Amino acid sequence: MQPVDTVIAARWIVPVEPAGRVLEDHALVIDRGRILDLCPTATARERYDARSWETRPAHVLLPGLVNAHTHVAMSLLRGLADDLPLSTWLNEHIWPAEGRLVNREFVRDGARLALREMLLGGTTCFADMYYFPDTVGDVAADAGMRAVLGLIVIEFPTPWAKDADEYLERGLALHDRIREHPLLHAAFAPHAPYTVADTTLSRVRRLADELELPIHMHVHETAAEVTDYEREHGVRPLAKLDTLGLVSPALMAVHMTQVTPDEVSRLAEAGASVVHCPRSNLKLASGFCPVADYAAAGVNLALGTDGAASNNRLDMLGELQVAALLAKGASGDPTALDAASALEMATLGGARALGLVETAGSLVPGKSADVIALDLSAPGCQPVLNVLSQIVYAAGREQVSDVWIAGRARVLKGALVPEADRALALSETQWAARVRQNDTTEANAHG
Repeated sequence: MQPVDTVIAARWIVPVEPAGRVLEDHALVIDRGRILDLCPTATARERYDARSWETRPAHVLLPGLVNAHTHVAMSLLRGLADDLPLSTWLNEHIWPAEGRLVNREFVRDGARLALREMLLGGTTCFADMYYFPDTVGDVAADAGMRAVLGLIVIEFPTPWAKDADEYLERGLALHDRIREHPLLHAAFAPHAPYTVADTTLSRVRRLADELELPIHMHVHETAAEVTDYEREHGVRPLAKLDTLGLVSPALMAVHMTQVTPDEVSRLAEAGASVVHCPRSNLKLASGFCPVADYAAAGVNLALGTDGAASNNRLDMLGELQVAALLAKGASGDPTALDAASALEMATLGGARALGLVETAGSLVPGKSADVIALDLSAPGCQPVLNVLSQIVYAAGREQVSDVWIAGRARVLKGALVPEADRALALSETQWAARVRQNDTTEANAHG
């Protein structure tokens, strides 16, 4: 018998690749942090001598969920300024609060809170866009979680950097530091076309080409944003990005709610990815991402929660359910985004967008063992007539029982393992008072 590290035997396995496949009474074999085999449980018992044998008799194993767009530190701003338009939310609440609060301590504690929530909800990999990405990386590494750290670029000064040159300088230093890290990866993260100058975007494109890194960017989030940009520049934001060479396989265009048929075709032709954030778009009334149109055109689709300040949950299972339902409602077509396609957005689609398709996003031999187990024994998930449907339309994050990342257990039986629990410990209550005190509008209202 072949010695291996871990075998996880489950009632079902959904590898995501190939699409729609469901394996019954199978086992996942893990060795040295990678998937070695998927085979019937009886075969695994005959073939492998596992140091750890895990049995999940009422569970489905899935690839870990990939949250392709977050601002994890903003978990400390959850609920600060709800029920407001995006411009009011940003200009009168979020940016002023950040100006007063953001430092390494804020980012560290916000990241700890966010990673705790995401791990317990089955997210094994996230792409972040925020200040002090080195601190987010330290928190993720301590917790044993896979992260794509956004090398943030914006034109105005913040506690992280004073100008575009310094943002890029610090981002490149971080990229060099994590280049060989097994769990930490980098992506350029220019905030948006309206906050980053064309000259800076051209530099980002050249550097991304050189280093073969994705470009993670807010694009066409609201109608007002597109209209204002076109009035000032004479072209729509995506067209400007195209002239600068940024519409390419490297582009992760986040939100993309306001598009023309020609723009959909151009994204598909370029091999770009769209990151859909349905709950955030609904809450801020930003518009409806035309997921059915993107899918029909062949655009790679990924899924993100956005930050907890605009969602207010970092819940990828909830996000994929909303994405599936919204695609049907917005298109008037109940077949617009089926369960298998929605699950792919939350796993393999995110891995493709982030340049991690060889590492994550599906359960196939050779990939990292980033795996989650969902317990489908709860009354709300019974009877299991169709496993994929139960995952997408019935299960919630409370069904996540176990999480392994690179073969290491991070969550077992619904609780963080002690190592991860210690790494993500913080006192959340102290931040509530500090955030309230630093919300300028609220303070003025009570003055």
